Amino acid sequence: MARTTGRTALRAQGHRAASALGGQQSSGTRHPLVAVAMVLPLAILLSVVFGGWEAVMTQASSVAGMLGH
Repeated sequence: MARTTGRTALRAQGHRAASALGGQQSSGTRHPLVAVAMVLPLAILLSVVFGGWEAVMTQASSVAGMLGH
C-alpha cells in the first residue's frame, strides 16, 4: 500500500511541476495524425535496417496496380 501512495504522490508532483512550467496537462488522447507522425520515422528506420523496405515497395506497387485497373 505504501508503494502505491508513493507513486501517486510522485505523479501528482510531476503534474504540478509541469503545470508550473507552463505545460498542458495531458488528457490521455492525441490526434491520430500526431500518432502517425511520431511512429512513421521509426517504422521507416526499422524497415530499412531489417530489410523490409523491398516488401513494402512490392505491396505498394501491387496496390497501385489494382487501383489502376
